[in-house]
Amino acid sequence: MCRLLDRLVADGMTHIVLASGYMAEKIQATIGNEWRGVEITHVIEEYPLGTGGALRNAAAALHSDAGVHVFNGDTWLEYSPAALRETVINHGAAIGMALARVDDVGRYGAVRLQGEQVTGFEEKGGRGAGYINAGCYFISAAALVAMQIEPPFSFEEKILRPACLAGKVVALTQSRGFIDIGVPEDYQRAQELFS
Repeated sequence: MCRLLDRLVADGMTHIVLASGYMAEKIQATIGNEWRGVEITHVIEEYPLGTGGALRNAAAALHSDAGVHVFNGDTWLEYSPAALRETVINHGAAIGMALARVDDVGRYGAVRLQGEQVTGFEEKGGRGAGYINAGCYFISAAALVAMQIEPPFSFEEKILRPACLAGKVVALTQSRGFIDIGVPEDYQRAQELFS
């Protein structure tokens, strides 16, 4: 989490909202309300809201209506958030995704592309190299306003897939260093990378 916060500050973020559920009090006590001069707002789930409900809940704490960068707290991906936002604006899209290129998409499911346009998603279990959803997004202000679904709900199922079918999702593929600490091997890789 601290490494992610350092990167967000270096990328020029001016306000960070942390949406937490499990052990939220420990996260709040450890991180505090400021990180390297940037304001931190903690939004705590009283019950599981799903990925979409958590995002909707956190969006209520934003200071701006210019769109929002969203990151999973258990993954690492190096890319330019400014370039992702610019890709969304240039295409008039609702959502931008920073994708990771992996040698085997089987564990994650693949993202189908046509140029910078996201055309669909393949379920886990496929084979071979490809692009995957790394959990890093830029969501336009209009897409946030449209997120009027009662929690709990899945962002991926209720927001991302319909936006993709409507041709409103674009991708940034210039990325590197993807790590998902949800499995022991990648958790160990993260320890080596950040030591």
